[in-house]
Amino acid sequence: MERSDVRSARRRMAGQVRKTPVFHTSVASPSGPVPVTMKLEHLQHGGTFKVRGIFNALLESGEGTDQVVIASGGNAGIAAALVAARLGKSCTVVVPETAPHTKVAAMWSHGAEVLWYGATYAEALRHAVEFAAERGALRLHGHDMAAVVAGAGVVGLELEEQVRGRPSVLAAVGGGGLVAGMAAALGRRQQVIGVEPEGSPTLQAALDANRPVDVRGPRLATDSLGATRISDIALDIARRYGVRSLLVTDDAIVAAREYLWREFRILVELSGAAALAAIQSGAYVPEPDERPVVVLCGANTDVAVL
Repeated sequence: MERSDVRSARRRMAGQVRKTPVFHTSVASPSGPVPVTMKLEHLQHGGTFKVRGIFNALLESGEGTDQVVIASGGNAGIAAALVAARLGKSCTVVVPETAPHTKVAAMWSHGAEVLWYGATYAEALRHAVEFAAERGALRLHGHDMAAVVAGAGVVGLELEEQVRGRPSVLAAVGGGGLVAGMAAALGRRQQVIGVEPEGSPTLQAALDANRPVDVRGPRLATDSLGATRISDIALDIARRYGVRSLLVTDDAIVAAREYLWREFRILVELSGAAALAAIQSGAYVPEPDERPVVVLCGANTDVAVL
């Protein structure tokens, strides 16, 4: 995948997604206040960056299908339900039994049929493949599709217009679609850094093994960044453009989310706070004159958690 693919995705999605704003501020860190730019992607339609990739994939697929199927534990299913409704298509989301009720309710709100299958995302995915074949439906994937990754990469193109200079860009990693898309958009002009829970380091494990491998994390990491394996597409782009991984603890992610609410009244899900956790925990220490970009990538959480 190249920058040209991301630019094509942007043209294709014109008028369909929000150009989310940025917010320049400073945040607490072990060494004192750190200036940052927050990319408020949690304000995207559906409360998730994944809407971009799903829109691009469905618009690219053309008018040949009126039914889509996706396996998801959360945000990809919300995105598919929302986009399918916007484009007049029906949507079925296959979710594992552990899928958060808040996210399932959001899928229903956009008119999706929700099927529970299996205890894990992998089991739900296998059923989705079979179900799509039976129905003759278009099967989408939340991060392992080139069109989905290209759509997510439009975040990077927006940042080029919104932020001066070429600061590092930090974003959470689950299946790797967001960091891969931004790296394809930005190339080696800017450093893209993936932030992962220590218990579920899909990117780091793949870089170490030189291939995607399954990782099994504790419940918090699994709930917030549900993928247990990075995609081949994301790993290829990460190696090509030198995307690196930083690991943070679950406690640091929780603390960053609480900080965002307490200081700015910004409410995000756990994955949305992971990038900020890298700065606040000291896992990432900016250069003295640097203002890194922190992508807040999702807002689908139960307000009662704070």
